[in-house]
Amino acid sequence: MTDGLNSSYDVVVVGGGAAGLNGGLMLARARRSVVVIDAGSPRNAPADGVHGLFAREGTPPSELLARGRDEVRMYGGQVVSGEVSGITRDGEEFTVALADGRSTRARRILVTTGLVDELPPIPGLEERWGHDVIHCPYCHGWEVRDRPIGVLGLGPMGIHLASLFRRWSDDVVYFAHTGTPPTEEESEQLVARGIRVVTGEIAAVEGTEDRITGVRLTDGTVVARDILAAPSRMVARAGFLADLGLHPTEHPMGAGEHIPSDPTGRTTVPGVWAAGNVTDLSAQVGAAAAAGAMAGAQINADLVAEETRRAVEEYRALTRV
Repeated sequence: MTDGLNSSYDVVVVGGGAAGLNGGLMLARARRSVVVIDAGSPRNAPADGVHGLFAREGTPPSELLARGRDEVRMYGGQVVSGEVSGITRDGEEFTVALADGRSTRARRILVTTGLVDELPPIPGLEERWGHDVIHCPYCHGWEVRDRPIGVLGLGPMGIHLASLFRRWSDDVVYFAHTGTPPTEEESEQLVARGIRVVTGEIAAVEGTEDRITGVRLTDGTVVARDILAAPSRMVARAGFLADLGLHPTEHPMGAGEHIPSDPTGRTTVPGVWAAGNVTDLSAQVGAAAAAGAMAGAQINADLVAEETRRAVEEYRALTRV
């Protein structure tokens, strides 16, 4: 079910994941006119369940989002299917354009579009992403405990990721691939933890139709593995913000690109907030939802401050007559 799009709102939330729906819920409960525009492409769609989420451990992502949409609607908010193609400033408000030609106006914008995981072009890797090719030990570690795990040495987080996964399995292999070889100190750490280092470029991830069986190097060597941890380059979904002068920037940790915001979600563009993975690349579902709630409350407070200023101006004008 999707709602009809009205001509204007107090707040348009762009993105219908945990951050967007919780932000929309907070705003609807504050009696704001709010719509959550959902493109329907959640990052965690391949996952069987959401983990590390208090009182909702293991809930399928689709079920969690369906509950969230119902809760937003319960308080008068709307959830509309569609993809935002652009946002422009129009005086003190914003015009939000959708890819299908529809448009609406908003006094404030909350961006919760999440991110895209960019994987290296290794054959067999993308096909198993979210199943036995994983990225986060806190999201998947328990489910792959005690199994043979391989960790791709991609980017600055590779060795750290190998050390983390060692907590869940005694059989961890670190694949240096084409990355910078471990330093002497890093090599000592890996050896001390019992993590085997395999050098050489990876040619492909091998497997049957439904599971990984190993990693094949360019020299033909195959290292048997059940699970492969591959740190992705995480890039904010934010191209539609270009007309506002808001562009993704490199994350300080080197993990990808994000939309910078302050702890309340406020961006450098007045009237625009961001929450969830679009600004915090490492946020899990619980953290993203909490950030959405914070941003929603801050947006409401900002609108209240604006309404108060206008009320004072009107009051003064009347008392001067």
